[in-house]
Amino acid sequence: MRRHHLEDEHEQFRATARTFFEKECVPYTEQWEREGRVSREAWLRAGEQGLIGWEAPEEYGGLGIKDYRYNQILSEEMFGTGAVGIGLGVQNDIMASYLVGLTNDEQKKRWLPKYVSGEYITSIAMSEPAAGSDVAGIKTTAKRVGDSYVINGSKTFISNGLSSDLIMVACKTDPSAGRKGLSLIVVEATREGFSRGRKLDKIGQHSADTAELFFDNVEVPVENLLGEENRGFYHLMGNLPAERVGIATYAVPMARRAFDLTVDYAANRKAFGTEIGKFQVNRHFLAEMKTKLNVAQSYLDQCVMAANAGELSAEEAAGLKWWSTELQWEILDRCLQLHGGYGYINEYEVARLWRDSRVQRLYGGTTEIMKDLIGRSMGF
Repeated sequence: MRRHHLEDEHEQFRATARTFFEKECVPYTEQWEREGRVSREAWLRAGEQGLIGWEAPEEYGGLGIKDYRYNQILSEEMFGTGAVGIGLGVQNDIMASYLVGLTNDEQKKRWLPKYVSGEYITSIAMSEPAAGSDVAGIKTTAKRVGDSYVINGSKTFISNGLSSDLIMVACKTDPSAGRKGLSLIVVEATREGFSRGRKLDKIGQHSADTAELFFDNVEVPVENLLGEENRGFYHLMGNLPAERVGIATYAVPMARRAFDLTVDYAANRKAFGTEIGKFQVNRHFLAEMKTKLNVAQSYLDQCVMAANAGELSAEEAAGLKWWSTELQWEILDRCLQLHGGYGYINEYEVARLWRDSRVQRLYGGTTEIMKDLIGRSMGF
């Protein structure tokens, strides 16, 4: 089915992205999966190729373009080539909105050039051992002392946690005010008192480093405050729709990659002297998945364009996030089943995709939280 929302410049970007992933990422898949992190060289190459931070103004190395179609294409080519690990989604889908939209001129000059070049890997530190989807329950504090903030607390499940150079920390600057006392403060990884815990041993996404972070009297200047003090909750809520669109742009191409692998497998694998794709039950499963993927693609494309126009509501983004990731899991599980015993063998890509997909229904807000958000928006 032809997609009508992409233009020539997007297809040119696609070619650049495909070449990058094929040359700089795919050959290192096994190494990165084994080592549990992506090389710094890959990040720098991504920066050189213009695959990071195109939203940044031109004077800081970007293109001054905010267009989620580029984010979408980057995800499609990453998974379409079979690449793994490199956390460009955090860098582009999440952190761009904060580092471009909330920074003042001095902060832009200080952070954006190295962010765009790939020298600064970024992460967002929201989740805590006792506060996941409940952002208002964050316990990490930032106490104002003169011209500095002193930060104390811990974070967990932080993507790019081991590699990040700039960490945007959600913390309480007014612990008595609940969500109205939350602020966003950037912490450089070189700050005294900052430390990283263990690399978390996840079910999947082994090459994408995820870690615990600790802040023990970490002192940062007040100039590291992003946006307004005690307005962090509203800054987060304003940017969450973009994050959820980003998760959906992972969900659909991951599912399509698994589907394409399964179609190829079903055309070549024989049982009882016949290709397994020719058995009616399997043929019907493949037909259902193809149709659902086409529906998902159209839905996602429409939401991407709505986001570009500033018309995608928080409720619509929540709906996109839960529906696309639940469909992703349905297709991944079916694809593994059609591979039979081989689907459970790690050397088959479908097994890795199956493992890597499970978390999509959790981060960025669980499916249950997404449905509740939508239900409350309806007045229930």
